[in-house]
Amino acid sequence: MVTALLNEKVAFLKNTVKTDTVGNHTNDWDEYYTCFATIGGEGMASSKEEEIAGTTVEDVAMTVTVRYCQKTAAITSTGYRILFKGEFYDIVNVDHMNFKKKSLKFSCRKVRR
Repeated sequence: MVTALLNEKVAFLKNTVKTDTVGNHTNDWDEYYTCFATIGGEGMASSKEEEIAGTTVEDVAMTVTVRYCQKTAAITSTGYRILFKGEFYDIVNVDHMNFKKKSLKFSCRKVRR
């Protein structure tokens, strides 16, 4: 893996359940792990625009490649998401790169707010 390509900082957020003083349960996103990554595939073939309720909405996809470590190996597509340059991205797929334990590639889709 070429370390010079790891030039963008990303944060992985973990979905946790918080309980307030009254006992209500709410979902919250806590920072799990921060590292440098290679960002690729912006505007992939799966990226598109669609019209929802009379508004054109952009559906952006990208890939995030990081070094393998125990924390990144534990990341799944259901309980985590990525924060990159102030934007949130849901993890669609985790590619373990032939299980060589050198890098992981996450396919992501931008979260609509």
